[in-house]
Amino acid sequence: MTVVLLERALPSTSVAPIEIFSCAGVLWQMIHGQTSAPRFRVHTVSLDGRATRHTVPVTLQPEGTLASVKRTDLIIVPTAEFDLDASNRANAILIPWLRRWYARGASVAGICTGVSLLAEAGLLDGRPATTHWAMVDEFRRRYPRVDWQPDRFVTEADRIFCGGGVYSAIDLSLYLVERYCGHELAVETAKALLLETPRIWQSGYGASPPRSGHDDEAVRRAQDWLFRNFKQEVALDDLAARVGMSPRNFARRFSAATGETPLGYLHRLRIDAARHLLETRGKSISDVGQAVGYDDLGFFRRLFKRHTGAPPQAYRARFGPGRARAGTAQPRPRKI
Repeated sequence: MTVVLLERALPSTSVAPIEIFSCAGVLWQMIHGQTSAPRFRVHTVSLDGRATRHTVPVTLQPEGTLASVKRTDLIIVPTAEFDLDASNRANAILIPWLRRWYARGASVAGICTGVSLLAEAGLLDGRPATTHWAMVDEFRRRYPRVDWQPDRFVTEADRIFCGGGVYSAIDLSLYLVERYCGHELAVETAKALLLETPRIWQSGYGASPPRSGHDDEAVRRAQDWLFRNFKQEVALDDLAARVGMSPRNFARRFSAATGETPLGYLHRLRIDAARHLLETRGKSISDVGQAVGYDDLGFFRRLFKRHTGAPPQAYRARFGPGRARAGTAQPRPRKI
């Protein structure tokens, strides 16, 4: 993977991904006396190979130039200048470079204002994206073909990832560790670094974001409504009416667009939210169930086990706050 260093970026948005990806499969194992199994090969570049200067008194020395990259599967673009015109001029050679690598199959992730460079490359057209809340009106004006969703910390669609603010660099990096290496490794990496598991939705409980890699706008509106209201009692017939469909047509189109039934999708949102609460909070199992929309504790326990393979109490014992687990060696996913 490649982290691009940019002039006048906030350096934490470059350093946090470098540290998190470099620690995945390493730091937790070191703490627990296990054999390290690095999951990412991290390479840093700047536009011209020179050290980058930043908005705080820090310089970062890259390992190479854009042109030195011969192979990469994942590219991280940090914050850029808040003056978007200046940023686009200063980083002009990066824009076609991103376009070429995406066409070759690489995934591309942008952080905060660095997302503008993905938009300049045309990679966000027709896709959901997020950015810093203070910049979203300007981004909407400049890039009207992008589906801006500033209430998310992280968006994903078609190998394009966005992080919404400066410290969303942490959330996005952990999200990508989970995306490529699995939930267990992401939790281990977060705990080794004393971080919480990634926040995805600013107004929610950290559930996984809706997969919006489809062009059914009515279904996308339904997904977003469910994401904001999943802990409420949901009448799916009313939701169908909300997006202008009959219940039968809504169920058919939702399944065709997302690969899940509306009810299955709602349960997944709730269980993902419950996972996050069990990983990061000390609530009772009953309180967790109620917090995500289940008053029937027995039903919540059964559904949670069906989705995660473990009952809530066992899940908390494995991943919850303050728990250290030596664990067993895991098979190595492919490096990227």
